Amino acid sequence: MYRAVIGLEVHLQLKTRSKIFSACPADYHGAEPNAFTDPLTLGLPGTLPTLNREAVELALMFGLALGCDVSGFTQFHRKNYFYPDAPKNFQLSQYDRPIARDGALDVGGGRVRIKRAHLEDDAGKLLHPTYAPYSLLDLNRAGSPLIEMVTEADITGAEQARAFLTAVQAIAQSLGVSDATPEEGKMRCDVNISVHKPGEPWGTKVEVKNLNSFRSVERAIEFEAARQERVLSTGGRITQDTLGWDEGGGKTFLMRTKEGEADYRYFPEPDLPPLDITPEWIERVRARMPELPAQKRERYGRAGVRGSDAETLSLNVPLGRFYDEALAATPAPDAQKLANWLLTDVTGFLAAREQTIRDTSLQPAHLAALVRLIDAGTISGRVAKDLLPDVMAGQDPEALVRERGLTVVTDTGAIDAAIDAAMGADPATVEKVRAGNAKAMNALFGPVMKATGGKAKPEVVRERLQAKLGL
Repeated sequence: MYRAVIGLEVHLQLKTRSKIFSACPADYHGAEPNAFTDPLTLGLPGTLPTLNREAVELALMFGLALGCDVSGFTQFHRKNYFYPDAPKNFQLSQYDRPIARDGALDVGGGRVRIKRAHLEDDAGKLLHPTYAPYSLLDLNRAGSPLIEMVTEADITGAEQARAFLTAVQAIAQSLGVSDATPEEGKMRCDVNISVHKPGEPWGTKVEVKNLNSFRSVERAIEFEAARQERVLSTGGRITQDTLGWDEGGGKTFLMRTKEGEADYRYFPEPDLPPLDITPEWIERVRARMPELPAQKRERYGRAGVRGSDAETLSLNVPLGRFYDEALAATPAPDAQKLANWLLTDVTGFLAAREQTIRDTSLQPAHLAALVRLIDAGTISGRVAKDLLPDVMAGQDPEALVRERGLTVVTDTGAIDAAIDAAMGADPATVEKVRAGNAKAMNALFGPVMKATGGKAKPEVVRERLQAKLGL
């Protein structure tokens, strides 16, 4: 039986207004190819880099959130390689003096150590038109600020890898460090993986690149672990290669043999002096930090939200922010009931339409009001569900209840009349109940609620049914 040993390299595009070493705007998404370039991005002779202070502070904030050591000197190096999407023929990165080091994140039932997180500039993007005998080059992305975070090989499986990436995404989004959206290329991941038998030395690792979703990371780990096990079980040998991931075929493929560290010919960037990260600077950055997912989860627990729901709300940052706004409504709704509606009815409504909470006109105060109306007994749960599409469209539930006369019916005379009609229409069920089958009463409950337009208070209906049936 083989065991997988996995480490991740996570790239996060930082949320700055300009690129990391020039004043060129960084928000190029949706723009025409090569519209966001400048002399430095193009690698023209005589250009000099100027470090973006905000990129440094966002990296410091991210490092602090992961419990990293961010103090002391940090320095940039030239990492030399010759690809078409790197006009300078080198990347400005950090070698032996990263901005953050020696952190950890508890996730998936274990601790994943963070070896380092460093700053660097991104490359451009190659486009490969179908069947064309050429490729196209878009340099809008070139020079964008990145954090590259490297873990120790502490991850043991695909499920833990996904949980780790979900936690990192939540931290980055909570801090405002990065949008961390894989679908937009703002969070990318490479996987280093080897397998070995327990008690034996670790095997030869390979690196799997081009993973553009958390699901792809899971699938790539599962496939590559199984592939390596098959090779080793039949007497084969694993070579240290760089592999790509074929999403459609669900398999890895050879891209190139792995470069060694010496191939990059690292040397200190002569045009950027080392930075001294002082304690005073660290404290100024720490003071800017908002609530982290772990702190949010604890706060939800204290408010009475059950653990699984608190976990979901703390890791889904847009949903958590919406929940916090709804929870802050006056008067405040019940925290768990609000979570129930948001995580079940609202998210179900959105999922059916392939939307997210950002795509809806639902107002947090309106969801809070809907929960309060149910909790106060003003409307029934059925009426609330009927109102949900209109509330999702931005309408005020309290106004809808007034305009449509949807207040709960508690008049026992009207409820008794509906019960008499239901019993008269279904004498067989009445006989079953009176013969000792108490559960058969549920067959009468639905028609009564329907007859009252769903406005009858369920507790009153059940109480009057039991009385009429002699239970």
